[in-house]
Amino acid sequence: MGTRLSVRVVASDPVSESGVRAQLRGRPELRVLEPDDDTAVDVTIAVTDDIDDTAIRTMKAARRDGQSSVVLVTTRVDDGGLLAAVEAGAGAIVPRSEVSPERLARAATSVAEGRGDGSADLLGRLLDQVGHLQRTVLSGRGYRPTGLSDREVMILRLIAEGADTSEIAGSLAYSERTVKNVIHD
Repeated sequence: MGTRLSVRVVASDPVSESGVRAQLRGRPELRVLEPDDDTAVDVTIAVTDDIDDTAIRTMKAARRDGQSSVVLVTTRVDDGGLLAAVEAGAGAIVPRSEVSPERLARAATSVAEGRGDGSADLLGRLLDQVGHLQRTVLSGRGYRPTGLSDREVMILRLIAEGADTSEIAGSLAYSERTVKNVIHD
């Protein structure tokens, strides 16, 4: 096995923090850091009851400047909290009911390797939210999940086919200036 992952545990209460740290100390792939250890952190495991402002700040602080990947352990996950946790940088969300040393080690390893980790239920809920956002927000404004409008996609497609700005303007009935502005944007 290669280098052990350095893991910092932060929790909303000292009992949870101590308990998770004690459970992870026996995992050979993890090096659990002491609270005052300033060693570079590979993974932060944040333990909280709810995904609230404090939990979001903790995750954002851990992710600042790419310092650490984040595993969130939480008791309750409502739909708004789920999306907020993902936006704040959680690479894995583990419900407390699923916590074991093996489960946390697997989640820590996954996020350190740049892969996500979560239950099928949470993934399904997250995909439903993304689909809802796509239907209600992006599509209603003419955007795709990529953030590009239909017009931008058409122009990019023509550029990829080798068309110049005057040819694109002629085929789409836009002025050349409009085509250039879309390309610039």
